[in-house]
Amino acid sequence: MRNNYANTAQLKDLMTAPPMTAARHAEVMRERNARRRMLEEARELKKSEDKYDDKR
Repeated sequence: MRNNYANTAQLKDLMTAPPMTAARHAEVMRERNARRRMLEEARELKKSEDKYDDKR
């Protein structure tokens, strides 16, 4: 789980920053989905390997 207190940006900087563009948002979401997919695949691979190790 992420640490919510790790961001050290000042509130004024956050509130005055321009909003994210649709293209940037799509890029961020694609990156997030790709990371999640890699993690899920790694978990499934580990689970399937553990399943075969138990039978030996």
